[in-house]
Amino acid sequence: MIMGRAFLFWHPSQVVVLGFGLAVTVGTVLLALPAATTSGESAGWLVALFTATSAACVTGLAVVDTESHWSTFGEVVIAGLIQVGGLGIMTLATVFTVIISGRIGLRAKSFAQAETKTLSMTDIRAVVRKVVLFSLACEAVVAMVLAGRFWLGYDESFGRALYLGFFHAVSSFNNAGFALWSDNLMRFVVDPWICLTIAAAVIVGGLGFPVVFELVKQWRHPHRWSVLTRVTVVVTVVLLVGGTLVLLGTEWHNPATLGPLDDPGKFLAAFFAAVMPRTAGFNSLDISQMYPTSWLATDLLMFIGGGSAGTAGGIKVTTFGLLAFVIWAEMRGEPQVNVGHRRLPEAAQRQAISLTLVSVALVAVSTYLLLALTPHSLDRVLFEVVSAFGTVGLSTGITADTGVAGHLLLVLLMFIGRTGPLTLGSALALKDRTRRYQLPEERVIIG
Repeated sequence: MIMGRAFLFWHPSQVVVLGFGLAVTVGTVLLALPAATTSGESAGWLVALFTATSAACVTGLAVVDTESHWSTFGEVVIAGLIQVGGLGIMTLATVFTVIISGRIGLRAKSFAQAETKTLSMTDIRAVVRKVVLFSLACEAVVAMVLAGRFWLGYDESFGRALYLGFFHAVSSFNNAGFALWSDNLMRFVVDPWICLTIAAAVIVGGLGFPVVFELVKQWRHPHRWSVLTRVTVVVTVVLLVGGTLVLLGTEWHNPATLGPLDDPGKFLAAFFAAVMPRTAGFNSLDISQMYPTSWLATDLLMFIGGGSAGTAGGIKVTTFGLLAFVIWAEMRGEPQVNVGHRRLPEAAQRQAISLTLVSVALVAVSTYLLLALTPHSLDRVLFEVVSAFGTVGLSTGITADTGVAGHLLLVLLMFIGRTGPLTLGSALALKDRTRRYQLPEERVIIG
């Protein structure tokens, strides 16, 4: 009874972290079963843990070949973990609560708010319903397009095409990056039906549900968009266009990537490569053969990630955009940070700065540790660490060769990257602390 009462006072972020931990645990047990592999033998706890974490945290990194290692049962488990991770443990829990009881309590609302990042507590039940229905509808449309292409364009049987369509629809909309081919999507590098459909699913899933809902209602009236929507849309477009141009310029003559393609194929492949670091992790080019300059550009895109309250990871385009406004206001000597005709609260500024600095520190420390644990070069290790933290799933090919300690470090990074550094930190705190006094102010020299 005492434990039950204590549970009622848990911070919602604690429940989110525990929920994802439970999903990873269940997924690990299922993937460790002999039925989950094509060989009929257990994959082992480390492989099962890594894959379950990668799927539940919608990352896409893999230490074994998904196509040849996992059975249909194992693939279904992976798809289920991706779906659960994408929608969020608390979102699904709220849906189940509504179905069973027909009503929702304040505590459950706060849990759902912590997961969906909604800005109001007025009607979480309606928000969650929209999130689930919108997600399933998008996945169904993407699945049908992909299934039709696999069936009519690649001579797959109808049943197999449908299975491939639904698996990759779930994987793309939830920004997971798992594919059922050993070369991921490299065989479809110049197929616009496959690449553009998956890219569209990744972008929509990574925008964030509040932004998507507002765009649906107000797409004809940009002047009515909220700060969240404006910043998300503008930064997303800038990153997609900028990323495409940078990768085009860098890889245009690379004989192992864009070099052999015709001009339309190069533009398609570069655009696809610029979309995936939003934290999807699919690749239509051989990442290991890219130039180090392209790896660095991809590192930056992966670290920023996608939109808030969506299926993407990273520090989020909103955080990146708000920091740009903070820097601009400071350079102009303005006492307040304004975005359009709105003033940015100081709490949001502190949160953006804290999240970014914590993320940079985490990436730096993890890169140092992985460098010490493996013989790989700095550029490859940094790429792997940022990919894991940003829940992206792209790799230069060293994931399987990082050793047991390296695998466990990547598992931790993927988990933290999905739950969020600040969410994880607040989950460890038993309660919020407030200071009832203020100290005298003293200016310090900066720079």
